[in-house]
Amino acid sequence: MESIWNELKLMQGLLVAFVLSGAIGWERERLRRSAGLRTHMLIGMSSALFVVLAGTLISNFGGRDSGVRFDMIGLLGAVVSGISFLGAGAIFSERGQKAKGLTTAAGMLATAGVGVACGLHLYVLATGATLLFLFTLAGVRRLAEHEENAIRAEEE
Repeated sequence: MESIWNELKLMQGLLVAFVLSGAIGWERERLRRSAGLRTHMLIGMSSALFVVLAGTLISNFGGRDSGVRFDMIGLLGAVVSGISFLGAGAIFSERGQKAKGLTTAAGMLATAGVGVACGLHLYVLATGATLLFLFTLAGVRRLAEHEENAIRAEEE
């Protein structure tokens, strides 16, 4: 029974990642971007899961054999590499055009960071980062659109 409670406690990180990643994904979804709600939720939760699994491996097997080495930094690098691979697939450019998908790729990486923080049970950090990311995605876009409209109005 204690094992079940421990696993439920570990699930907290995934549940918080579900909510926070969903907030980022919802912002992308409402703009009809290619990586939306489901993609961001999966990225956040899977990042949290990998961190939780790594922590569990370390706590369960880390002290048993001095020949076994665990590297949390390596795990974080693997998460970043995996998400960067997905993000690279979201970026494309055509000759003479600006690259597209950069914000989508950056949002995917940001969501992975939120997931990692949730996996480490750093919920205040994850929530603060999510709020900053949402402000960057929505608030800064609105400011830029307002500036563009003001410039157009002056030109007319």
